[in-house]
Amino acid sequence: MKLGPNVDLLRLGRATPGFSGADLAAVINEAALGATLAGKEFIEQDDLEEARDKVRFGRANKSRVMDEKDKLSTAYHEAGHAVVQHLLRPDSDPIHKVTVIPRGRSLGSTMTLPDKDRYNYTKRWCIAFIKMTFGGRIAQEMFTGDTDSGVMGDIRQATSIARKMTTEWGMNDRLGFVFYGEDDSRPNAMGGFGDNREYSDETAKIIDQEVKKLIDHLYDETRQLLEANRDKIDALAKALMKYETIDQNDVDRLMRGDMLTRPTVSDLLEKEQSRGGTVIQPSEDPKTPDIRLGGGPMPQPG
Repeated sequence: MKLGPNVDLLRLGRATPGFSGADLAAVINEAALGATLAGKEFIEQDDLEEARDKVRFGRANKSRVMDEKDKLSTAYHEAGHAVVQHLLRPDSDPIHKVTVIPRGRSLGSTMTLPDKDRYNYTKRWCIAFIKMTFGGRIAQEMFTGDTDSGVMGDIRQATSIARKMTTEWGMNDRLGFVFYGEDDSRPNAMGGFGDNREYSDETAKIIDQEVKKLIDHLYDETRQLLEANRDKIDALAKALMKYETIDQNDVDRLMRGDMLTRPTVSDLLEKEQSRGGTVIQPSEDPKTPDIRLGGGPMPQPG
């Protein structure tokens, strides 16, 4: 594959932890297809990143229309995730980009860029991850006064990590250095394997209490963190409403209190029209490429 001068394969490698060989091949092939459809002579970094996101999260559904209320709610939700993720560094993973463009079944997403493949999970990382999952719902409630079913995935992830910390990873002082997870190697009463609990109903009750206690404690801490950084959530959400996608550098600038001054896609289209040029609107046909402006995937005019 012919690569452009701006391609950073190290960055792509960091963005694909846990990818199989087939996944990596799919990323390269998707990038080549995207570059070809866009009439490029070589693959650029934005082609690789869009291909990576497509393989991992699903195809960007730019044709899906969201009303302003849903889009605003999604913007605050993702801004909440991003602010927590940024403030808890270095325990949390670096942000890759934040978007309110629907992809797969999600209306928006906050994507991270791990520094390395992770084979073990530290307690600090687990706590930061759980807090990050809370950030979306808390910010949504703070600014819209409501929440929705889109938090289901966040709840499941937070609960799963909290339960593993408590039952399998020895990260709970009350339960101590004892394994309370399911032992898949032992046969159960039905003759199969797994779901073979070796502790009492009283211990099961304690486990539920400790998981709930951990989640409630971290949720309260996350709310306090976001209340103290309310202005930063608002700044990120407004940037997402304006640009639809912001990257790590944009997040860093907004968290410092700077403004984003780059033109939006609508600004570029209006400027071209004022010059009397021909403007090609982004196509909703997946076989027809979107026009790329500014070196990145072109968001729909908002």
